[in-house]
Amino acid sequence: MRDFKQETENRVKYIQDKLKESNAKGIILGNSGGKDSALVLILCKLACENTIGVIMPCSSKRNYGEDYEDAIKLARQFDIETTVVDLTEAKKVLVEVIGKATEISALADTNINPRLRMTTLYTIAQSENLLVAGTGNRSEIYMGYFTKWGDGGYDFNPIGDLTATEVVEYLKYFNAPANIINKAPSAGLYEGQTDEKDMGVTYAAIDEYITKGTANEKDKEIIDRYHSRSEHKRKLPSIYGRD
Repeated sequence: MRDFKQETENRVKYIQDKLKESNAKGIILGNSGGKDSALVLILCKLACENTIGVIMPCSSKRNYGEDYEDAIKLARQFDIETTVVDLTEAKKVLVEVIGKATEISALADTNINPRLRMTTLYTIAQSENLLVAGTGNRSEIYMGYFTKWGDGGYDFNPIGDLTATEVVEYLKYFNAPANIINKAPSAGLYEGQTDEKDMGVTYAAIDEYITKGTANEKDKEIIDRYHSRSEHKRKLPSIYGRD
């Protein structure tokens, strides 16, 4: 049986060590109302009283409804300081300005959201001497299911070794809000969007493949393709003379 108590102590120490190394005064991260951000917020709060969760709605109706309510519920249950920065107008202006220089593709438009959120977090973090915590789990990182220089930009990540399945188990240990645990994983990029629908494969299949090496042919092909084409996301940029 997994010893979550000891594991939590280890992760809390890891976070506290990162704070000590950087002389930062606290931690900031996005509170999306989803599983990963919930677990990271809980762990960071245990490690540091000065932990701030930022709710950042950006265009999607879902950001103002269910996700917002779940984010608030999580923050109240675990006494996490919360602030709201509405990025909808900022995105609208940015798209309008960039649109004068190029025709913005659908994917590029979608990726503006997490990049605006990253910029927001780092602006607050630098202003208040905070570290930005990452919220990507092992499954997402393996698949490259994150935005480069968006939600992939952070100072440390306390759950990057956990699969999506393990994140759910961990949240149950903490008795996190049931709605967060049970709802379909989603980046909240647009109405009806889910991770599994986007990728064409379930997290259960991904987790079995990366932990046990087993998958049916269709799932294996999808997972291998996503992993291969996203390799650049898991590496530092190429530098002449050093590669």
